[in-house]
Amino acid sequence: MILKLFLVGTTTGEETYENDRQIDELCSSYTYKSVKPLLDYFRQVRNELDQSEIKEKHTSEINADLMIKYHEIVGIHEKLMKEAFQLDEYKNQIIRKENDLQLCQSKVDKLESEINSQQTTINLNWFHCLHLSDKSNKLEICEDQLKKLNSSVIEKDEKISGYSATIQNITEHQKTISLKLEERQTMLFKKDKDIEICHAEIIKLNRSYLNKMNSSSCLPFEEYPGVHEIKVSGVGSFDVLCDSQLAGPGWIVIQQRIGGKENFTRDWATYRKGFGSMDSDFFLGLEKMYRLTSLQQYELYIHLVTLSGSIFYARYDDFKISDEDNGYALSLGTFRGNIENTMRDSDKMKFTTFDRDNDASSDNCAVWFNSGWWYNNCFKCNLNGLYGKDLVWWSETANYLKEAKMLIRPKDE
Repeated sequence: MILKLFLVGTTTGEETYENDRQIDELCSSYTYKSVKPLLDYFRQVRNELDQSEIKEKHTSEINADLMIKYHEIVGIHEKLMKEAFQLDEYKNQIIRKENDLQLCQSKVDKLESEINSQQTTINLNWFHCLHLSDKSNKLEICEDQLKKLNSSVIEKDEKISGYSATIQNITEHQKTISLKLEERQTMLFKKDKDIEICHAEIIKLNRSYLNKMNSSSCLPFEEYPGVHEIKVSGVGSFDVLCDSQLAGPGWIVIQQRIGGKENFTRDWATYRKGFGSMDSDFFLGLEKMYRLTSLQQYELYIHLVTLSGSIFYARYDDFKISDEDNGYALSLGTFRGNIENTMRDSDKMKFTTFDRDNDASSDNCAVWFNSGWWYNNCFKCNLNGLYGKDLVWWSETANYLKEAKMLIRPKDE
């Protein structure tokens, strides 16, 4: 019953009156007025439902229209993007065209300048053409002169051909002479080599001859400095280094310090015999010095080079070494030189080594200073000392040495 009431109450429009009549009939046994509010509520709900369906339908239609519009807007946007891209392309093309136009304008300006220059040239040529008629006559005269010159040239060409043949003959002859000259130069070069060899042999023979003279000094070798053999009574023949540069010819180098690595911390027997290499540091030997200076009077020349490069010399006119029994005592004569007479401190002193103490000190100076020398107490100069603080020649200050040489030569009468 309620369901029928609801269906009747929810009808719309033209069905309302008929439904009311039906309700009156259905509800004839009930009070219609008590049910009517419920029917009005049902009718209101049905209207709202109908309106909601209408709104949903209308919303669906609006959404469909919006989707269509959205797709249309997307299409329009894509079209606008394409058109914007094309517009950018057109702008770039316009810029390129403007650049091309500027280049064309520059070319046009350049061509106009060239045209103006050409026009000026044409005007000048036109001006010159006006004068060509006057020069035509001169041209004919020049043509006649040219013909004469051509004839002269032909004659000279013939002469040049003759000269060329002569020159060719001379060139061939010159080549022959050059070949002969090269042959002569080769022969001359060989002759020069032979002469050099002969000269070397002569020097060798001269030295051999001088050595055979049994010389006891370097005086015979003054023109041939270097290593030579001499013969001295008591020790026989031995090599000496002859020097003719430092203080004149004929000097025997008896001691040399030139930066070598020779050890001068030697015993008595080694200093007696001598040691070292004559192309480096060496000591000739005490016995040889004694034998040499016992034969005749010798002078002593000492050559000194300091660490700073200063060069000094000391010279004594009477140099002697005693025999071994007297300790190879040193004897010096009169001094002259450009440095203080420091060697005088060793005058009359015997030679001292680490195994033979002959110095005036309470200690062995050779042990203290690692070298043999004519020590006093101990030294004012030590030419056999270690390189550095001990290889020194004292004057007002210490002259530390990088080179030292002792040379002797027979004293002139």
